[in-house]
Amino acid sequence: MLDRTKGPERPAELRYLSGDFQVVKLGTHVICAVSGKIIPLEELRYWNADLQEAYASAEIATKRASEVKSKSGA
Repeated sequence: MLDRTKGPERPAELRYLSGDFQVVKLGTHVICAVSGKIIPLEELRYWNADLQEAYASAEIATKRASEVKSKSGA
């Protein structure tokens, strides 16, 4: 659990894996790649390991996956 009382809020740097992520640089949150919304690490549930992007919601993640799929011609 992160202790937010020990310093300023700052973005974390993560490596997104399939089903998990690794913290590369400590921080309190990440930014949604689509909406720009701040996502506290304890609320992070959606990301794309191939694109190394975090998403604020399932709807945003699904929309982004559809965009990527249509651009790739798949």
